[in-house]
Amino acid sequence: QVRVVESGGDSVQAGGSLNLTCEASGSIFTINAMTWYRQVPGKQRELVAQSTTGGSNYYADSVKGRFSISRSDARYAVYLQMNSLKPEDTGVYYCYVLGASRPGARPDIDSWGQGTQVTVSS
Repeated sequence: QVRVVESGGDSVQAGGSLNLTCEASGSIFTINAMTWYRQVPGKQRELVAQSTTGGSNYYADSVKGRFSISRSDARYAVYLQMNSLKPEDTGVYYCYVLGASRPGARPDIDSWGQGTQVTVSS
């Protein structure tokens, strides 16, 4: 019902910056939360940052002060501005969307994107 697409991943040097974009399309009316995760092969997927409709944002301790999440509900998009990148930030970044298909409905839609690769070299 909903397609989620991430973009903006690239290979950068340590200390550089990237801006990731996540766009949702399809049968979704409201966004309850949009979350960024990242994963390295062989390692557990971890939560990086989350934005909710109440304006509450969450950041993993490892990225606080360096990453910033923002969103446009009108465009069904969420962005992740990543500054002062470190090699340990390397991984595939995934976007997870939780939303509702109609006004006043409880969340009934959740979907993952395919991921975008971020590589940070020393």
